[in-house]
Amino acid sequence: MAMPIDYTDDDSERTDDPNNYKRTCIDFISDISKDYKAWVDYYKLPPQEDNKRRSEINATITRCNEWIAKIATTIKTIDVVMNDGIQKMAESTAGRPFQIGVFVNNKSRYTFAKPGIIDVNVKASPRPGKKAKIGFHFKDDRFRIESNCNAFFDESDIDISEYDMLDINLKLHADRAVPYDVISFTVTVIETQDGHEYDKRGVSTLIHIT
Repeated sequence: MAMPIDYTDDDSERTDDPNNYKRTCIDFISDISKDYKAWVDYYKLPPQEDNKRRSEINATITRCNEWIAKIATTIKTIDVVMNDGIQKMAESTAGRPFQIGVFVNNKSRYTFAKPGIIDVNVKASPRPGKKAKIGFHFKDDRFRIESNCNAFFDESDIDISEYDMLDINLKLHADRAVPYDVISFTVTVIETQDGHEYDKRGVSTLIHIT
């Protein structure tokens, strides 16, 4: 279906010139989007939902490639932006059966922040009869996070309670960041019913450090 999360090109094929690598990655994002759209075809969704998922994939292609061209300045930051785009297309392909929002400076998906501790607000509205809580992206990792500045979440006091309406704040540490660094992270929300996992979805955010 698609390349693995955090896909990077084979080192043997990678150029050392960021400008050349930008073109390679821009082309790759456009090419791999066809695989995600093929999966949308496979799902045979109602027209409105089909159009919604395709529109989100197309929007990701545009924004991701803009950020590769205008924001990323090094091989590493290009990789971070590209991998974020792949993650976002996967999320759009899967759809969102319940409402989730992740906000930094009141913006979602693509945003900005200053170096230091960054406030991340997570909201979710589960379906009737269900609750929502923060979950794990991987088996042992609560968050997917990639950056060129060693950013990390403070996991010492995360609220993992179940809520009828989830609205919690997380602390993203970017103390070593400098302008033009980038951070991509995915927060996963679990929808529960009677204390058991019913469904889950992730929402990815890309931050430009200014």
